[in-house]
Amino acid sequence: MLIEIKVPTPGESITEVEIGKWIVADGDLVEKGQELGEIESDKATLTLSASESGKIKIFIPEGDRVAVGVIACTIDTSFASAETPAQAEAVSVPKAEIKQTAISAPEKIELIESIVNTEVSNIKVTPVAREMMEENHLSMEEVLSGLHRISKSDIEAVLALPNVGKLTSTASSRIEKREKMSSLRRKLAERLVSVKNETAMLTTFNEIDMSRVMEMRTKLQNKFVEKYGLKLGFMSIFSKAVAEAIQFHPSVNSQINGEEIITPEFVDIGIAVQTPKGLMVPIIRNAESKTIAEIELELKALAEKARTKKISVEELTGGTFTITNGGTFGSLLSTPIINPPQSAILGMHNIIDRPVALNGQVVIRPMMYVALSYDHRVIDGKDSVGFLVKVKELIENPERLLTSGRNPEEVLLGL
Repeated sequence: MLIEIKVPTPGESITEVEIGKWIVADGDLVEKGQELGEIESDKATLTLSASESGKIKIFIPEGDRVAVGVIACTIDTSFASAETPAQAEAVSVPKAEIKQTAISAPEKIELIESIVNTEVSNIKVTPVAREMMEENHLSMEEVLSGLHRISKSDIEAVLALPNVGKLTSTASSRIEKREKMSSLRRKLAERLVSVKNETAMLTTFNEIDMSRVMEMRTKLQNKFVEKYGLKLGFMSIFSKAVAEAIQFHPSVNSQINGEEIITPEFVDIGIAVQTPKGLMVPIIRNAESKTIAEIELELKALAEKARTKKISVEELTGGTFTITNGGTFGSLLSTPIINPPQSAILGMHNIIDRPVALNGQVVIRPMMYVALSYDHRVIDGKDSVGFLVKVKELIENPERLLTSGRNPEEVLLGL
């Protein structure tokens, strides 16, 4: 029986996608649920999975753009019970023969084998492959040395390693790696260039004393983990602070549509997440009505979906404001680029202990620089600066997140 695997639709507005890569080869035997390949759209990368076990026939080569709904491949289920090529090869090659291959190899291959042995623990093995190795009593070293065909590029790659360079006079390399840009990265490049050309983008800066938030996080982290099953991060706290600050400066949440300025009363915050395929921005919807714990839980789920290519286009569409955290990579200060059609983006950065003046004395405090890039066509300087000051105020006084950004004493006294 032939099973058709069609190109899925990433979202209602997307009619064409690109075959990013095939994880399996034409004619391979695949198992039900196994990932077959990756489909790339302008917004996200999705995976094709086998609905049944059998032999795969691929119809669309890598890199081709095709319409949603076309047949990408078929699976012949009549081959479902057959041995895979890897299984057949593993059974037909005696263990002793594999060992002999490694022993009789030339001196260069022995050098490569010794290097591979030192790094073998870092090599990832799929569950199916590991089961096959155990059934046939094969070690990792035997698989690598006995079944791998050494090519010119392999030799050049090994000779380029620092440890090998000390043993040979030809350690330098001129190898170049070329790969086609994915649809996601091409679209991202186009959007970034258009922002620079089509907006009046400015950036304002401030710094935040992170002492209070860090103390709260340290003090209550164990209880938070015990109740919610995950650690409390700074991104969820900043998301809540942004949602509250927008209530005081709603223009920061606005966007231009033709000759109109649209200002939503809800706050849908996009959180920039770095993935192997490029930058993605999952959306936390109605952040203004969520608790910090709810935001943290939703953020973790969305980030995991983005990194494993399980996220939908709907979960990446429709944000009104974006937060990006370059501090996770060590950035001290940057000017983030607006994510259109939004009009503002907040950039978080690394937390560094610095001397600051407090009550006439110099003290050491964990400080973070923050940056707000905004479209000056929509947001005035007063609102941009005021918004960033309000975020600073809320982070430095986290109890105000419980009183909608107002002074708790004033709320208590009804002022």
